[in-house]
Amino acid sequence: MTSDALELEVASDRERHFTPSVWALGIGAFAIGTGEFVTMGLLPEIARDLRVTVPEAGHVISAYALGVVLGAPLLAVVTAKWPRRGLLIALMALFAAGNFASALAPSYLALSVIRWLTGLPHGAYFGVAALVAASLAPPNRRASAVGMVMLGLTSATLFGVPLAAWLGQHWGWRAAFVLVGAIATLTCVSVRRFVPEVPSAEGATPLRELSALARPQVWLTLGIAAVGFGGMFAVFSYIKPLLTEVTHLSLGTVPLVLALFGIGMVAGNLVGSRLADKSLMGTIAGILVWDALVMTAVVFTAPHAVAICCNVFALGTIVAIAPALQIRLMDVAGDAQTLAAALMHSAFNVANALGAWLGGVAIAAGYGWTSTGWVGTLLALGGMLVFAAALVQQRRQALT
Repeated sequence: MTSDALELEVASDRERHFTPSVWALGIGAFAIGTGEFVTMGLLPEIARDLRVTVPEAGHVISAYALGVVLGAPLLAVVTAKWPRRGLLIALMALFAAGNFASALAPSYLALSVIRWLTGLPHGAYFGVAALVAASLAPPNRRASAVGMVMLGLTSATLFGVPLAAWLGQHWGWRAAFVLVGAIATLTCVSVRRFVPEVPSAEGATPLRELSALARPQVWLTLGIAAVGFGGMFAVFSYIKPLLTEVTHLSLGTVPLVLALFGIGMVAGNLVGSRLADKSLMGTIAGILVWDALVMTAVVFTAPHAVAICCNVFALGTIVAIAPALQIRLMDVAGDAQTLAAALMHSAFNVANALGAWLGGVAIAAGYGWTSTGWVGTLLALGGMLVFAAALVQQRRQALT
């Protein structure tokens, strides 16, 4: 067989596996997105059942986020030599077990520990899934492939979270975690059935994966995500009181407005991934500018119902930067692909914590609910500065 014929056969085989594989990986993203966000809507039920306050119940969310931040780099390094498909199944099996165990947690302390353990495979799964999806896609569709996996996560805010929340309100909060565990189990079956066997990178070792941490561009890309993306969380973490206290919407209207955020996330993910395939760095720069404009607009649109609804939709579209940053991180990581890809989701959780904390500081200082928009603007500008530093460092590196 000639080399051209062999390349055509490989390309044909890759195309045949691409769509079902990406959908299987997307189911896992849907499970993780549902499991991560549904807890926020069930805090009163969890607090009442476990006999703690709502703020105390909120600590189980922090425990999960801590698991994501720590688990992503730890599991990526430890499993560096694992074949990708087997690793994806193992990570999702751990996530499924964690959610089933959450449904059986006898106490607040037990639930907190279990949620921490459940968060461990989150970042590693997304990182490995992104690598597999990108490896199966044509070179000019890598960002779109990652975006299709991320579509599972953004779709969870529209479909998975409301369904799990409904189950939690009518059958108890434990039923919501059973649903998430069931979706994760379905992911294991789907990945086993549809995702081809993809070996680990040749010569992969834990030490080589750690070499990513010595690359300035890796840290700068993570910094763009941790700082620039934080503004979305600064605003969204306090969107409910902003809508009720500033816009004066009724409580019954709030879920409809929040659905616009989910629609925006889906739209942003689809558009952003396609733009990134055409111009990766241009897309990152453009979305950071868009981020700053959307955040600033919150301050002025908040008193007006129609305007703030449009702004909430626009807020969701900022997720468009995620596929571009994921591909950028894979490009600058060299041989340390797994760790770098997993660390992106640690960075997004840092953005979550940073944005929510700074937004809370502004509100506590007496600047009002709309001050979160200014916080978001400052974080978007901070993301631009990190991006500029990345460009400068890249040029210097090219000259040496």
